[in-house]
Amino acid sequence: MKNIHLLLLLLTACTLQAQDEIIKLQNASFEGKPQDATTPVGWHPCELLTTPDILPGIWGVTNEPSEGETFVGIITRPNNTFESIGQRLTAPLQPGECYSFTVDVAHSKAYLGYNRAIKLRVWGGTEKCDKDLLVGKTGFVEDEEWETISFEILPTAGNPINYLIFEAFYTDEEFSRKGNVLLDNISVIKKCKRAELSDSEMPDTDATFRN
Repeated sequence: MKNIHLLLLLLTACTLQAQDEIIKLQNASFEGKPQDATTPVGWHPCELLTTPDILPGIWGVTNEPSEGETFVGIITRPNNTFESIGQRLTAPLQPGECYSFTVDVAHSKAYLGYNRAIKLRVWGGTEKCDKDLLVGKTGFVEDEEWETISFEILPTAGNPINYLIFEAFYTDEEFSRKGNVLLDNISVIKKCKRAELSDSEMPDTDATFRN
């Protein structure tokens, strides 16, 4: 009888975990052969002149990955061009629900001259590379050590979110800085406890640094 109870508890725990884990992104730790101007498998570029790099080992970048063997770097340029990469979600994020995930970010002090600290911005969209919803943004990512950033996604009334975009940026008005931000180890997307919020209850979407 004890064994049956234990089995039931394990099955219940597994069921709750399966329900909690909504979406697992493809190649969420940006694995691949280190090389320049290469979009990792599972991802697509979303801005003109987006040529992300699979790191470390090139352009002077020697940071260790936070997970797996490689990570990705995206940059901003002095001519106001910048890089962003996206992915289609395996299931849509529905309006009125709350979702959350984390991503590890860092900075490289040596990146072939693109060495200054910049920010990360995350968008949600209905169609590929659409920027319909600002999910959140960080402050300047200045540390070479990885930091885990928490984001909440609160789709507003209208169409569901089918895509996420991770974008390098400098300020809201311009992108003219030779800078880089490194990304690794995106978590699964889970439902928040604050599900089915009304539009009036939607909080600010700025990301938060998690200690």
